[in-house]
Amino acid sequence: MPGPLRALAAALALAAAVTATACTPVPTAQPESAPPNHPAAVGLVDESPFWVDPQSDASRQVAAWEAQGRNSDAQVLRRISDRPMALWGPGDDPGPEIRRARESARAAGRTLVLTAYNIPYRDCGQHSAGGAGDATAYRSWIGAFADNIADAKALVVLEPDAVPHIVDGCTQAGHHEERLRLLSEAIDRLKRNKNTKVYLDAGNPAWIPDPMKLVEPLYKAGLERADGFSLNVSNFQPSAAGREYGAVISKATKGKHFVIDTSRNGDGPLRGDRSQAWCNPPGRALGTPPTVETGDPLVDAYLWIKRPGESDGTCRGGPPAGKWWPDYALGLARRSTD
Repeated sequence: MPGPLRALAAALALAAAVTATACTPVPTAQPESAPPNHPAAVGLVDESPFWVDPQSDASRQVAAWEAQGRNSDAQVLRRISDRPMALWGPGDDPGPEIRRARESARAAGRTLVLTAYNIPYRDCGQHSAGGAGDATAYRSWIGAFADNIADAKALVVLEPDAVPHIVDGCTQAGHHEERLRLLSEAIDRLKRNKNTKVYLDAGNPAWIPDPMKLVEPLYKAGLERADGFSLNVSNFQPSAAGREYGAVISKATKGKHFVIDTSRNGDGPLRGDRSQAWCNPPGRALGTPPTVETGDPLVDAYLWIKRPGESDGTCRGGPPAGKWWPDYALGLARRSTD
């Protein structure tokens, strides 16, 4: 390993102790009980350019708790409901949800943040297994995804985990060429929309400790024609580690910029438990609220790509991946300092 990368690896050693994939099952345990309420978040002001979904699960939960008289909990949960989060396009037909979001964002004068997550053989058959049935189905799906964005201002995070799973060997070798081709085609299709920016996912520093291993597959997947790459999607790595890691990839990719998911990294990753530390870990907190004011010229935005409060999978008593878990959401919000 070259000297600069060896230094980076040492700097990230603590973060690298946390794995990013689910290879070793652990016994299911109940989530830890939440700490006492922090002072409730009053009058949150979102100064980002991104759309806040008025129909999110968090918004519905706030309304339900207010109706039940749980006003203190509802107010704390506004730390999630009143902030922008990515909309993940449904795997069957993304059209209706994207159209709803597009019209709402247009009326508010905001930019959509969307996640495309439907690549065939997704997540190697683990908690978020699924995806389009084959290449033809995926092409149709991503076409509908792009068509329904139309000319709206949008930022799309493209296929979390798809490239890192090639690098770590989780995705079978026989699927690599097709996956890279589909990602490249998806970038081209999305970029036909004049106001759509595309960020191809590149995992996180605890997953692939040597970032240079990602450069070639990212290029084969069309990174050169994308606006940049995304880091830390659905993970808990500190933003500082992400900035260092992303800077290495950026330097090797002719200065590509990147975005970082800060939705749940307020207290960093869970320490000690190296298996499934990425899956509904207890004691975590919301991170930096979405913003384009990052203080780093390479970081285009901090985003909440993972929707805080949605489960990572059926671990630690959680519901299936992607399902709303109000108690976990409340814990994230209570531990937040923003």
